[in-house]
Amino acid sequence: MCQSNTLQGPDLHTGKWLQFPQLALRRRLGQLSCMSRPALKLRSWPLTILYYLLPFGALKPLTRVGWRPMSRVALYKSVPTRLLSRAWGRLNQVELPTWLRKPVYSLYIWTFGVNMKEAAVEDLHHYRNLSEFFRRKLKPQARPVCCLHSVISPSDGKILNFGQVKNCEVEQVKGVTYSLESFLGPRICTEELHFSQAPPGNSFQQQLVTKEGNELYHCVIYLAPGDYHCFHSPTDWRVSHRRHFPGSLMSVNPGVARWIKELFCHNERVVLTGDWKHGFFSLTAVGATNVGSIRIYFDRDLHTNSPRYSKGSYNDFSFITNNNKEGIPMRKGEHLGEFNLGSTIVLIFEAPKDFKFHLKAGQKIRFGEALGSL
Repeated sequence: MCQSNTLQGPDLHTGKWLQFPQLALRRRLGQLSCMSRPALKLRSWPLTILYYLLPFGALKPLTRVGWRPMSRVALYKSVPTRLLSRAWGRLNQVELPTWLRKPVYSLYIWTFGVNMKEAAVEDLHHYRNLSEFFRRKLKPQARPVCCLHSVISPSDGKILNFGQVKNCEVEQVKGVTYSLESFLGPRICTEELHFSQAPPGNSFQQQLVTKEGNELYHCVIYLAPGDYHCFHSPTDWRVSHRRHFPGSLMSVNPGVARWIKELFCHNERVVLTGDWKHGFFSLTAVGATNVGSIRIYFDRDLHTNSPRYSKGSYNDFSFITNNNKEGIPMRKGEHLGEFNLGSTIVLIFEAPKDFKFHLKAGQKIRFGEALGSL
């Protein structure tokens, strides 16, 4: 015989009292579902943040009445990192009082392990603002350039990944890949660039390889906030083209790179392409949170982290002109550019099959040290 679930007497009032919060929540969540997407994101933010921050699953009962938190990736992507980076850039340019410079810079040095003995100017009072301190120069003898190897590290940093490019994909960290074509953009149709003459039927990776028997290689170097922020030419080559991708400015910390697929393809980046003695060569400076400023010394037309941009757009600029048919020649170790804080350098280049890297994943490296050779 079936038992009735009908509440009577005092239990009736107790049941209504227990149902009241759920009914109110359902009604409130129904109002949220009728909002526009931007408004819905804005209203869902506080609840989602509390959902992930509060201990013991305090807000898990909300999921029983139809509410679903944004995923951690979606929540992070919705953070206005470009606006925050521009605000950080403005703050970095504020001149600090002389008495405040040493305490502020000393805290930064202690936090990130900066070696000021290598700096060209060790006196902390010399740096008028944080921006000048981030872009400090090194003593000439602090980074000797290795002459025995064909490719050197363009910057200080940590080796995230390296090796051959396979199946038109590159690893940003171990096990997490991104599309080579999405990262570099469509093939550059310029007669002066040798790699544009590849048969159009081949894959994007095959179109970049200009010489028979060569392979395509890559190397990813992460610059931490305490590292030297300038980057240099990794070999003797000529820069023929610059492609600027406006985009997000999410953190490129290895921990973030593990859970955001194609992070490097979402972020703002400057791709320099050209050729060296073995064929195609490219260096890409990837922006990150608080690193909206990417500067290339010979490119005065480049402006990064603009307030407005079209998603998926890019700007091309050719350094090959009627007056300059050789592009921009770069010597190994020559100053190339700088970040405003720390970020990532990605090298993608063509080389013979016997090219060998002299690296280990995760190792620290300094500008001028060997990456690999034939």
